[in-house]
Amino acid sequence: MKKTQNVTIKGTKDGLTLHLDDTCSYDDLKKELDRKLSNSTRVQEEQQLLSVRVKIGNRYLTNDQEEELKDLIRQKRNLIVEDLETNVISREEAEKLRQETEIVPVAKVIRSGQVLEITGDLLLIGDVNPGGTVKATGNIFVMGALKGIAHAGSDGNNDAVIAASVMKPSQLRINDCINRAPDEVPEDENRAMECAYISESKQIVVDRLQVLMKKRPNLTRFEGGL
Repeated sequence: MKKTQNVTIKGTKDGLTLHLDDTCSYDDLKKELDRKLSNSTRVQEEQQLLSVRVKIGNRYLTNDQEEELKDLIRQKRNLIVEDLETNVISREEAEKLRQETEIVPVAKVIRSGQVLEITGDLLLIGDVNPGGTVKATGNIFVMGALKGIAHAGSDGNNDAVIAASVMKPSQLRINDCINRAPDEVPEDENRAMECAYISESKQIVVDRLQVLMKKRPNLTRFEGGL
């Protein structure tokens, strides 16, 4: 039976892609990688610097092991490590991802001077009074009157949205884009739930909630849960 290769080298127009087996031992992988790079005709003959992308699949590597593999590749005279791709994330990265994609429900009234700040999407069941602030790294959904400040996408997400049953904010902010409320907002008892998002012209637009299906088609986490 033919032994499975632990290292596969593929040439591309941009350089080399190294596919590293994720089931063999780390020592065997390192030895075969060194041998194949040393014997590679393209590595030996290429005069210009070659960009290398390394794909390690489901193998977990410590920071020291990652640096060891990068150093091994860099030792070859014309190779530069462009990227190291892995399917594995750390527990800390997984927890951060969970928080960033979580919908956090809060039932309270945000009064003047109060600030509610969360990681992920905020579902507020209550009002945001004038002088109150709600802030989230994701989207903000207010099942009540938004009369204070709302800041969505606070960690740099331009695709975040703000929605409220009653949209009368003193200020809307998405990422670093700001929209101040007009001096006078006409009263309308039959006013439908509205949303705010960043348009293609990089301005915050307030519109009917129904437009989000077209403007943000990936906004579907409420359907069927997370």
